[in-house]
Amino acid sequence: MYPEMPKMITPMMNNTDDAADNANLHLTAAFLADYASLLLGCGATCIRTEKNTRRMAGALGYGFDITILPTHVYVWIWRADVARRYMAVRKTAACGISFHLNALLSRLSWEVADNHLDFPTAVRRFKSICDTPPTGKLEVLLLTSLANASFCRLFGGDVIAMLIVFFSTLLGYKLKQIMLEEGCDVRFTFLCASFFSATFSAGGHIFGIGNTPEIALGTSVLYLIPGVPYMNAVSDVLYRHYLCAFSRFIDAAILTACLSAGLCAGMLILGMKWF
Repeated sequence: MYPEMPKMITPMMNNTDDAADNANLHLTAAFLADYASLLLGCGATCIRTEKNTRRMAGALGYGFDITILPTHVYVWIWRADVARRYMAVRKTAACGISFHLNALLSRLSWEVADNHLDFPTAVRRFKSICDTPPTGKLEVLLLTSLANASFCRLFGGDVIAMLIVFFSTLLGYKLKQIMLEEGCDVRFTFLCASFFSATFSAGGHIFGIGNTPEIALGTSVLYLIPGVPYMNAVSDVLYRHYLCAFSRFIDAAILTACLSAGLCAGMLILGMKWF
């Protein structure tokens, strides 16, 4: 399950009383910070997070500012007729990349802006999104294996090579799922999954199975390439979120180095020539 909303955030109707108005400001700031944290955690770019939260804040009648750091997000809101500002800080949610969750959160921002949803309704919608179950593990496992086998075909692999890549991806990705569930470090997980997939796919080269065993070996670890962080880093550079861009690029580069190390270790142990 995705991170739940903090218990402090509960729907509250607008009230003319100053104390109630201050409470609403606090709750709205916390809500927007939680929203931005989850949106960043599921793979959104900084500019998308900024635009979505700003759109919601404007629709709710507040001035808005946001600072996005590699691991935290700071949200400020205020009313035009009140000098006070309210800030909420959240750590970026560690929920993993999810395009489905990303789309649901973006849709919520447009519903708040276009359909003029009030704050309690927006909070309820957000809670329902947080309770959305992630995509099934078996479904992701099979689709990832098929996608990687398709990459093998795209690079010129034959049917035998595609089958090798399919099963090497199936085994490697399953290992990745198990290790992440056990709380293993993601970098060590990438190294082990890459080593496992490369070792399995190298069988085609060692035993002379198929006509393109080298393509099967080369594409067996492509499912581990952190493409989304690389693309997000480029987007963040274009929109001058340099700290986040640098952080995402370094994280992606480290993961790429780990999967490369796993691939090289598998080839080295099996005595394969690199050149």
